[in-house]
Amino acid sequence: MQHRPRYRLMRRILYPYDGEQPLSLKQSLRVLLGWVLFFPACISLLILPIAVFASYTLQRALVLLLFAFLSSAFFFGILGSLIVSMGNKAARFRQARKAQIGQQ
Repeated sequence: MQHRPRYRLMRRILYPYDGEQPLSLKQSLRVLLGWVLFFPACISLLILPIAVFASYTLQRALVLLLFAFLSSAFFFGILGSLIVSMGNKAARFRQARKAQIGQQ
């Protein structure tokens, strides 16, 4: 049985892979979905008390929450795709390096 390292909760949510192999499409989408949902949800939950304490109307508070969620989802979606692409490039580089060392 293969030993699987235990990562902290944040690492398991945001990038649960070891980086030795490039991520498949399904794994990449899982990482991207984690980034697109986790951070915007946290940001929206942090905005909620501000909207309540500022005594915004329900409509204005919902618009603020929706704007915070969508803008952060866009931003962290781009960052998540950058994380996946850089992780895949690093894994491919590592594999090519191992193959090159193995040939010598």
